[in-house]
Amino acid sequence: MGRNRSKRHDHPGMTRRAFMGAAAAATASAITAGGMLGCASVAGPGRRTGPSRTRRRPNVVVLLADDLGYQDIGCYGGPVRTPTLDHLAAEGVRFTDFYAGAPVCGPSRAVLLTGRHHARTGMYGNVIFKDYQKPHLLEREATLPEVLKAHGYATAHFGKWHLGMPARNVKKPTPAEHGFDYWFGMNSGAHPSHKDPVNFLRNGQRVGKIEGYSCQIIVDEAISWLNQKRDPETPFFLNFWFHEPHDPIAAPDGIVSRYGDLNDEAAIYSGTIENTDRAIARLLDKLRAIDALENTLVFYTSDNGSYRDDRNGGLRGRKGSLYEGGIRVPGIFYWPGNIPRGRVEGEPAGVVDLLPTVCGLLGIEGPAGVHLDGTDISPLLRGQSARFARDQALYWAMPSKNPGVAIRRGKYSMVAYRDLEYPRDRAAIAKVEKEIEEVLRKANSPELLPWIERTDYFYKVFKNKRAERLRGRFMRLNVFQDSWIPTLKSSRFRRFELYDLSTDPKQQKELSAQFPEVAARLKQELLDITASVMAEGPDWHLM
Repeated sequence: MGRNRSKRHDHPGMTRRAFMGAAAAATASAITAGGMLGCASVAGPGRRTGPSRTRRRPNVVVLLADDLGYQDIGCYGGPVRTPTLDHLAAEGVRFTDFYAGAPVCGPSRAVLLTGRHHARTGMYGNVIFKDYQKPHLLEREATLPEVLKAHGYATAHFGKWHLGMPARNVKKPTPAEHGFDYWFGMNSGAHPSHKDPVNFLRNGQRVGKIEGYSCQIIVDEAISWLNQKRDPETPFFLNFWFHEPHDPIAAPDGIVSRYGDLNDEAAIYSGTIENTDRAIARLLDKLRAIDALENTLVFYTSDNGSYRDDRNGGLRGRKGSLYEGGIRVPGIFYWPGNIPRGRVEGEPAGVVDLLPTVCGLLGIEGPAGVHLDGTDISPLLRGQSARFARDQALYWAMPSKNPGVAIRRGKYSMVAYRDLEYPRDRAAIAKVEKEIEEVLRKANSPELLPWIERTDYFYKVFKNKRAERLRGRFMRLNVFQDSWIPTLKSSRFRRFELYDLSTDPKQQKELSAQFPEVAARLKQELLDITASVMAEGPDWHLM
């Protein structure tokens, strides 16, 4: 089941320092033996195969959108003008069936950095109230920036973090403790919105109000880093986690007006995405100026599906759901001259594959003694699909959602409903729900209907200030509690649903009765992975 590597922290001899030291020593030995290692090239007419020893390893750039849906950007049939991202897709590899690590922000980011299911890493669900929720990305985890840093890379993070920051009542690591030499961002969303945010930190120090829009601000910071901090002889890993189009949203009027009225939510939402595309264009121009893009691997995706039903391509579900609309997202890899251009890849893949894939493309070893849930998809990127075999099925699990688990193996997906009931204060929840409804009704607010229908507002911010204060209470009553972990770990499943995504991507026709052998096979794999993940998940209520 996957790469059956025991965890690094289960072996006293393989500490974080030991891992990084061993990797660095291996790199130094390789350099001494034959010069600076390059990366494997793609076989093709007139192209040499094998590693190049005439140039250093490539730079690596990750571009992560926040709450962007499967059908938002142009190259995925979306309504937003995104010429920069469309170019990356046209000149790289675009996946049709690509998946986030989770249907919500924080857990998905933990998967991206580690190649492991987020519960293994300490992140069962989103950490919304940082002052009393203990969960965070555990410092014991080996992350992509640590792996690259151990092989001579400079590392920098820009934008949203959402994996835990030091708080008044809970000690948590910063991005620096997870492998970033330099970081500029904040724990969660830009406040008060994407425009003129006031809560950026630079290496832990408050910056204060910055005029402009978040996506442009973090690219400005990165360009400054490239100008002032970069060593021309050292490859770098730049990690961009944009805030856009997460609510509360804002974008320049000149962009918003291209999509509709300046007060139209859909137009503003689209404006945030185009603004991000323009920021990425500025970044690529800078990268092109300092180093050939042939020496830069770029990866673009989203942390989960959109909270807007009209931007998930008609897929079932939305952000927060383990149906396709909550987890299927764009996935684009771009590395001109090194991976074939203009390919559309239909093999299922996801951010869980990023760490092993980067290692595969660069020809470096991943973290030793660690079970990875992801698989190296570099054969797919190189157009060598016959050489690709997934070690472990793609898998998702969220503690407080139903369906609570999902799995994908080939063309089939299965979702499972947990048979459990957490000890929520139902009376208090009903009371605050009624209070929110009364506030919105009294204000004759257009936010009333979405609230009544519960199509929004667990993650989306109310514009009505009284309702927004009440939403905070509502979220505290509903958010996953550390004390519920034993209930989660002992839970069973009451219903399983099987779908063939090759013919039914909207998951309308349940097939368990029609294909009982397929259903039994996927069910067993789902149960096996669930048991493995739950066994590794930390018991925060005892810590």
